[in-house]
Amino acid sequence: MTKINDSILVSELTELYLKYEKALCTNDIETLSELFWDSPDVVRFGVTENLYGSDQIRAFRKGRSPLNLEREMFNLKVVTFDADMAAVTLEFRRIIDGIVREGRQSQMWRKFPQGWKIVSAHVSLLPL
Repeated sequence: MTKINDSILVSELTELYLKYEKALCTNDIETLSELFWDSPDVVRFGVTENLYGSDQIRAFRKGRSPLNLEREMFNLKVVTFDADMAAVTLEFRRIIDGIVREGRQSQMWRKFPQGWKIVSAHVSLLPL
C-alpha cells in the first residue's frame, strides 16, 4: 500500500522546492542544474520551450536573460508517494513586459541514491 504525505518527506521536499525557487529567481544555474535529474530522459516544458534532457535544460538556462525572473508564488502543494516520489505544484504571479501574468508549475521529483531530483517539470501562463 502506498504511503501518501509522510510529514517528514513533505517538509524535506518543501525545503528543496524553496531552494529551487530561490535559485530560479536569482538565476543560480549551478543549483538549478543540481536539482534536476542529470539524464537524457528528464523533461522540462516551459512557457515557450520544450526541453528534452539535461543538456538542453542547462543550455536554455545559460542562454536566457537573468533579469526580471522574480515572481510571487502561492498555492504551493507537495504530495509524496512512499519514500521516493513526489509531486510539487504551485501557482505564481510575475510581471512580464510590464504586464502582471499568472501561471502554474508542476514538477515530479524522484529520490535517487544522490538525493531528490526533478525528473519532469511543466510551466505555463494563464491566458490574459
